[in-house]
Amino acid sequence: MPKITQLDRHYIGFLHKQDDEMNPGIKEMEAMILECAKLDREINYFVDVVQQVTAEVATQQPEAMFSLSAKVKEQFTERIAQLSDADLHTHQKVMAFKESVKNSFKQANQESAESMEELDEDIAVTQSQVNFTCPLTQVEMVNPVKNKKCNHHYDEAAIINLIKTKQSQKKKCRCPVVGCGNADVKDSDLIPDQMLRRRIQSYKRQNNRT
Repeated sequence: MPKITQLDRHYIGFLHKQDDEMNPGIKEMEAMILECAKLDREINYFVDVVQQVTAEVATQQPEAMFSLSAKVKEQFTERIAQLSDADLHTHQKVMAFKESVKNSFKQANQESAESMEELDEDIAVTQSQVNFTCPLTQVEMVNPVKNKKCNHHYDEAAIINLIKTKQSQKKKCRCPVVGCGNADVKDSDLIPDQMLRRRIQSYKRQNNRT
């Protein structure tokens, strides 16, 4: 049995919620498609009945042709009376319409999700702008690295240069972030932060657009 997803549940409610005033056009179109399916079904049954009765009359006396119309009407009425409108929902035209609506609904939700993702990214970028500045150079970092001991970020070139300078002076390199207690920053403590780098690049592109 196929798994019913949350999106499918939304779709079912989207089509069948009677009090949903947000989609009157969809419900009106569905009613029209159901009516077309009903007419299509009746036409097919009528053709079948005509062919069946004609074949029966052809084997009888010529006088039987005079009752052909009445027999067709009688059998057609009987067959139509046995049908259920609920079966129309499995009609090819109705199924195709529902599939089209479902695909459109999925696409709309996907586009909405992508828009929300972009919005979240923009918000994250905006909230993190303050962290884009290197505490050493006081300019926006190009190749940010993260100190795995204290979790502070620096521009790679700037912190490496500071470490080498301190080593040449036989001193330990303190973390340049004010108030940080990390008094011994080493090359091995630094790891490239590719995520932060992408956020910085995204922030730059956002500024260029504006």
